Amino acid sequence: AQKLAADCSDLVQGSIDGVHAFVHPYGCSQMGEDHEQTRRILADLVKHPNAGGVLVLGLGCENNTMEQFKQELGIDQPDWDEKRVRFLVSQEVEDEYAESRRLLDELAENASNARREQVSVDKLIIGMKCGGSDGLSGITANPAVGRFSDLLVAAGGTSILTEVPEMFGAEEMLMNRCETKGVFDATVKMIEDFKEYFVAHGQTVYENPSPGNKDGGISTLEDKSCGCVQKGGTAPVHDVIDYGGRVRRTGLNLLSGPGNDLVSTTALTAAGAQIILFTTGRGTPFGAPAPTIKISSNSELFNKKGNWIDFNAGSVVEGESLDAVGTRLYEYVLEVANGSKTRNEQNGFREIAIFKDGVTL
Repeated sequence: AQKLAADCSDLVQGSIDGVHAFVHPYGCSQMGEDHEQTRRILADLVKHPNAGGVLVLGLGCENNTMEQFKQELGIDQPDWDEKRVRFLVSQEVEDEYAESRRLLDELAENASNARREQVSVDKLIIGMKCGGSDGLSGITANPAVGRFSDLLVAAGGTSILTEVPEMFGAEEMLMNRCETKGVFDATVKMIEDFKEYFVAHGQTVYENPSPGNKDGGISTLEDKSCGCVQKGGTAPVHDVIDYGGRVRRTGLNLLSGPGNDLVSTTALTAAGAQIILFTTGRGTPFGAPAPTIKISSNSELFNKKGNWIDFNAGSVVEGESLDAVGTRLYEYVLEVANGSKTRNEQNGFREIAIFKDGVTL
């Protein structure tokens, strides 16, 4: 898959921005809910609106069979677009490389007919995540993202907050804003289920914050969590999404997922986020499947890692108001939605990771 993507640069022209391979080690030797979870995430990624065409490659003997996966995708449904997705089982053809290239040519021809259209901002779904937080994250970058989220929700758009273990100790700040009792109950269940997950594996929730967080000035789990939840702004919580689920409602959503950067941003993308906002005080070059806007909590990081960081929120400690930074971020997100490339796109950093919690055969 990676060789195919690298060899298909000639297809990148016109309305086609790139050809990307997303490889993973799962689908084989998985059982039960763990297997179903992998299948759901992969199916959601195939359906993602950022993808103009998708080639699904399989080996042929894995637990996640191609026929099962097609059913997960719903290829027999009236709204299925057969021109957008192709399938190939490598063991069933003589030359999987040549056959894959033929299918990619077909997909590229169809995708080349796509044209950008002007749409309302209420069509935007934005995922929110923090990683490598420092002592300024909860003062600058995270609340600035919260201001952005409030602006987006007020315009009719959708934001998604995840990384449940980093809500521990600050969960009431979200529970108190749940729109209905049903949403409140779902939020409580999401938090408690993740705590039970820790207990079932004999772990304590207080392993968080990480050594990097402590080096950056974060002292306790509650300290980190109070910063994390600020990314959700002040809007009411409209819905809670299970891991592997997709957005059902506009407004602020909570998504069940771990704190791990790549696992959670993959889940955000699978849930429907077209762009990810990723705040950081320590810095990282990584990129989710969707364009990933990395936001520094301090100006030193922004100036040092210009090849990683897209946006600086460290200006808050230099006198710029949070409202001004949030508005500036809102405008920058619209630029990216209009086609401006993020650092991860420019650098070619796009990966996926899937949450695994089950037996391996």
